[in-house]
Amino acid sequence: MTTGWIDPDLLRDFRSEGTDSHRLCTTEEGWVERFGNDILISFKRAFVRERLLEELQTWADSAGFQVRRVFARFIPKKSERRESPVLVVGDPGESPQTVATEWYLRFGIDFGQGYSPGLFLDQRENRRYVRHIAPRRLLNCFAYTCSFSVYAASSGASTFNIDLSKKYLARGRENFALNNLPTIDHHFITDDVRSVLPRLTRRGETFDAIILDPPTFSRSPDRRTFQVQQDFESLLITALAVAERDAHVLVSTNCSALGERALEVMARFCLKKARRVATLYRPGRLPDFPPGAGASSVWLALR
Repeated sequence: MTTGWIDPDLLRDFRSEGTDSHRLCTTEEGWVERFGNDILISFKRAFVRERLLEELQTWADSAGFQVRRVFARFIPKKSERRESPVLVVGDPGESPQTVATEWYLRFGIDFGQGYSPGLFLDQRENRRYVRHIAPRRLLNCFAYTCSFSVYAASSGASTFNIDLSKKYLARGRENFALNNLPTIDHHFITDDVRSVLPRLTRRGETFDAIILDPPTFSRSPDRRTFQVQQDFESLLITALAVAERDAHVLVSTNCSALGERALEVMARFCLKKARRVATLYRPGRLPDFPPGAGASSVWLALR
């Protein structure tokens, strides 16, 4: 078995903190993630899928872990070639949906509705930090299924969620319902973030927490494109216009060309352009992700 698998003893720690969604294995050719009792294998080459599937069973036997179903997805070089995971172990007659927990919060998972099942595991520590700071108003840009907002709402915040996908925002509402959180005082806006932010600025809206975790590439219905390497700076400068004086701003990306050092350089440039001052710091390391794996993130604590 490769060394990329987590120590089985770590399962006890996850169980004690109310988490059953986390990474199990990370290699250069793919990775394995757990969502409840379901498993998702992500692979770059076909033989890697079979190898990880075999190693999964060996690891599960040693950890005393019961695997219910296994889904697998190919990792293409171009995002437009992404497809939904396929079931490789389990009953094909069952629904591809399940519920995963993280720090005792519940999130709907759907392996049949797109490449990503509904929860980005590498953002777990950033979500926990949102709960820690307990913001009053959170602006969740590129909100996806609103997991950051669920954390904020569980601490009493109102949230403003923006995403191009009406379908994903609907799943965000479902995540609120899974946690018995009312959606009063929460907004779900299907629109381009870059169109919404100037409107918020003109209305004098401000937020004490802002989440900026954009996709590497996206295209709006009006054919307007977003490319993170070219457009992140202007996005951050625009977002700083609606940040309160003591706001916390998360700057995060999965783009391999933008590591944490590059994000810090970009953040300092944007702060200078916006005439804002902040302390920059990085989130704590995830025990199930090796160094360099997952999203790069930097928090800006404005002052």
